[in-house]
Amino acid sequence: MIRVTSPLRSAAVAALLAASALTLSLSNGFAADANPTQERADRFLLLVNSAYKSLITIEGNAQWKALTDVSPIHDAGSEAASKARAAFTGDPVLINEAKALLLQRHELNELTIRELQQLLLAAAEGPMTNPQLVADRIDAEVAQASTLNGFEFKLAGKPITVNEIDNLLNSSTDLKERQAVWEASKESGKALKPGLVKLRDLRNGVAKELDYPDYFALQVAGYGMTTEEMIKMQDEFMRELRPLYLQLHTWVKYKLAEKYNQPVPKRIPAHWINNRWSQEWGGLSDGADLTPFFKDRTPEWVAKSSEQFYVGLGFPKLPQSFWEKSDLYPVPAGDKRKKNTHASAWHVDLESDLRSLQSIEANPWWFSTNHHEFGHIYYFMAYTRPEVPALLRTGANPAFHEGFGELTALASGMAPYLKQLGILPADFKVDENAFLLNNALVPGVPFIFWASGVMAHWEADVYAKNLPADQWNARWWQYVRDFQGVEPPAARGEEWCDAATKTHINDTPCYYYSYAIAQVFKYQLNDYIAKHILKQPPQSCNYAGNKEVGDFFRKIMEKGKTEDWRQVLKEATGEELSTRAMVEYYAPLMKWLQEQNKGRPIGWE
Repeated sequence: MIRVTSPLRSAAVAALLAASALTLSLSNGFAADANPTQERADRFLLLVNSAYKSLITIEGNAQWKALTDVSPIHDAGSEAASKARAAFTGDPVLINEAKALLLQRHELNELTIRELQQLLLAAAEGPMTNPQLVADRIDAEVAQASTLNGFEFKLAGKPITVNEIDNLLNSSTDLKERQAVWEASKESGKALKPGLVKLRDLRNGVAKELDYPDYFALQVAGYGMTTEEMIKMQDEFMRELRPLYLQLHTWVKYKLAEKYNQPVPKRIPAHWINNRWSQEWGGLSDGADLTPFFKDRTPEWVAKSSEQFYVGLGFPKLPQSFWEKSDLYPVPAGDKRKKNTHASAWHVDLESDLRSLQSIEANPWWFSTNHHEFGHIYYFMAYTRPEVPALLRTGANPAFHEGFGELTALASGMAPYLKQLGILPADFKVDENAFLLNNALVPGVPFIFWASGVMAHWEADVYAKNLPADQWNARWWQYVRDFQGVEPPAARGEEWCDAATKTHINDTPCYYYSYAIAQVFKYQLNDYIAKHILKQPPQSCNYAGNKEVGDFFRKIMEKGKTEDWRQVLKEATGEELSTRAMVEYYAPLMKWLQEQNKGRPIGWE
């Protein structure tokens, strides 16, 4: 049994008592008001936003400890904090009041309606209409996080870190060693599968409490979409990009076959690719390999460069507390502390407490990743203002947040910016095809077929279609083969759960399509910035030091979720969400690939 500490118990109880007291008084004293319904909603939301922010802060601090110093006591603190927050946001008193107010939405302003809708979405994650179910889900998620974060990978019986796994996949040319490393990276799936099976049922049960058919449907509701609409959108992305992907896939498998001195396969063996899930295909564009140019850089310099990028756009420096509270670098050798290795950005108190969790090393991957994470951080800062209520201090949709991170990462890889920073020498001759190829491979085009294809469809099957657990790995590899044209190096039976080796499957479920949307979104923003602000080619432009670019960023960022994301995108770029810009960006590469692939069978069918 886990005991809730006094401060957490007090916070939760105080919030709930206040909510109850408020609700009892809501029907009194409004007869003289010009708009009693709006006044009622204003008072209600004043309380909700205040309590919500307080409990989010408690939860954020507790989760931070659990991820940066994995231990049973920190897991317990995270669990207690999550339960306290869920007890508030999911309280039936709040749910009923929000629903009652929305029945009179014609008397409410648009901002109020959006706050109430967001409150109900938050409530659906932990509805206290069934407190035991919510408690069981939180317990299961904490246990899963502990297994995930504390798992010790081994290679040939010896411990190996995730960074070491990735480094070996990036460097080794020995296929036997590569297969052993790849298989080692999948060992965590077996440990995580029982918890994931339990979580699937608990998450679906929670969603049904507020009348969502399943957890996948609850998550896509944040976009104002149904499961069917979201999957249709993802399929459309893949349909429009498939000609480019097939050309890229063909070029890559011929390149890899040459590298490893192997016959050209139909599908690419997963252990041939540098990424554990084949979601990106790095290390193949020789003319864009920036690794040697980072040999004299430090992790600290990598971190600071991202801040300077935003400062140059007219944003403020990060607060000193960010540098003091973040956990940006690998755990030193010999230190027994374990931490989550997945890069993330944190808005702990929905105010000025900003942090990032990373394991930065001085290499191109971490340079790009750090720029991505700082995109989130500056998004947090932009919408943290009085005009944006706490409930709406988030992206216009989840993909907008990821999109700005990805846009910043894309900008950080442009040759003019790299020259300005001194990473590339001023006289460096840019191979434009090589840089385009590198962008297409990491994360670019293969990522869409991973995120829109494998991840979205597998999770939709698991949650929306209740796919039996004894079919999970078979269905996973069916999608990897069909969507990605990739296959495992050996048979993968149901004793494995290779999907669970992906962090998001465990702790950010039914979300990964957001990263695909973010990819499409980033190319649209880059296209607009390059053509309408910088007057430079989208494939080779430089945002650095341009305050007009910063103003464009800020115009979108500062709104938070106060406006519909479709409206925000249309106002910013003049068009709806579309792969048009992405297809145009890679048009020169498409021509080059077609020339390279002359005489080769295209695709894997």
